[in-house]
Amino acid sequence: MNPAETHTPPSILRRILTWAGVGLVVGGYLGLSTCSPPLTAMEQMQRLGTLRVAMTNSPTTYYVSGDGETGYEYDLAKALADQLKVKLEVVLAESAPQAIEMVRSGRVHFAAAAVTVSESREQLVRFTPPVQKVVPQLVYRMGSPKPKDLGALRGQLSVARDSVHAERLLQLQKSVFPALVFDQVADQSTEDLLYMVANEQLTYTVANSDLLAINQRYYPNLRVAFPIAVSEDIAWAFPLGSDDSLFAAVRDYLRNIDRDELARIRERHFGHIEQVNAFGALTLAMHSETRLPTYRKHFEEWAAKSGLDWRLVAAMGYQESQWNPHAVSPTGVRGLMQLTTGTAALMRVANREDPIQSIRGGAGYFRMLMDQLPEEIKQPDRTWLALAAYNLGIGHVLDARILTKRNGGNPNHWIDVRASLPLLTKPRWYSQTRYGYARGYEGMTYVGNIRTYYDMLAFLTGEPTIDEKAPEPEAPVQQKDPLNINSPLL
Repeated sequence: MNPAETHTPPSILRRILTWAGVGLVVGGYLGLSTCSPPLTAMEQMQRLGTLRVAMTNSPTTYYVSGDGETGYEYDLAKALADQLKVKLEVVLAESAPQAIEMVRSGRVHFAAAAVTVSESREQLVRFTPPVQKVVPQLVYRMGSPKPKDLGALRGQLSVARDSVHAERLLQLQKSVFPALVFDQVADQSTEDLLYMVANEQLTYTVANSDLLAINQRYYPNLRVAFPIAVSEDIAWAFPLGSDDSLFAAVRDYLRNIDRDELARIRERHFGHIEQVNAFGALTLAMHSETRLPTYRKHFEEWAAKSGLDWRLVAAMGYQESQWNPHAVSPTGVRGLMQLTTGTAALMRVANREDPIQSIRGGAGYFRMLMDQLPEEIKQPDRTWLALAAYNLGIGHVLDARILTKRNGGNPNHWIDVRASLPLLTKPRWYSQTRYGYARGYEGMTYVGNIRTYYDMLAFLTGEPTIDEKAPEPEAPVQQKDPLNINSPLL
């Protein structure tokens, strides 16, 4: 305890710390009085009543969905905080290295930010038992040449700058493949690079197996050539030091977590990743003859009551569940329209697996989202933006409209807002928004799939579509493209 602290009355000290917003956190070994022994890290956290954890916005770690905060590591940390009877506070970092620096500076208690354990990082922090095991894999696009090893890439490999994959490749370059050449891409996440490989803008990249599995759901043409390393550990990072009270508690939590609980969390995020594939159109044609007749009258009834095209609502139902009233997703959404518990309560749906209630709730909720959009958005753009809101949450769509306007696009045109949705995966951009990270690519795919299914149902019925009934839209505005991605229209 330094001289300044010994002459500061304890009550004043507590008020100063509270006012400053720092509390009794990780790096501050301050007691409540000059005579009290220093509090341990665990005691500091308990007195604070908050567990502060550095996380990155990503689909494998933490993000805000239409139904609230979620993510694999977030769910694990939330269960830990609940067990410790404290509040979980997420402190966002732009990258795993930045999260580690937050730990070392004492801003947070620990980092749960998809941090891969490595020898260099073990010199900076200490790690818990692994929360996930992943395999770094070389990824290519179906239809392009499948390389046999890293020596066959001929400079066509791109990875995110300063990522753990770049570190691994540099090690392989020194030890096994001296002729290996690869590009470190700035301002692009691994998720961005996967999108670019899928859309023929890059040839090869490297991604961890968990992130790739999630993205293959939306880009089924992504393929694995080979792993570039054996299984690696993702773990939580704590500060180095002699006080291991909090570290030991978290270590024991991870070692003793109920197997069923851990399996449930893993299953929710990684265990049920379905791919939208090229056979979707054929499957819909088959189901339109076998399943749709049972529910068509209900789609027609509740779409009409909501002022919607029944074929659009039916296309939404097909995208959500393939018209299966008993479908259940790993995240807990249920029924033909895959309603969350919150949406079901809002729309007064008592039984989400009742197809009539589900269709009524889904149609009504979609109508509500359409009505919440600004009045200046006209058809058909209003419908496509509302679909994105149904998938991502309306807050993220409003954020994308703001980014669209900042980049010179028209926030009332789906084609321009659609080009901005990928920005919601990038720290540089989502840090400027109210609602933060969102899986913008997923929203793009979701709307594109429903439009395809809707067009097919319109063809089967022979009636005009929303596009055909709407006024001729203006040409899309040529906005600045921060991603430099030329995406095909959905």
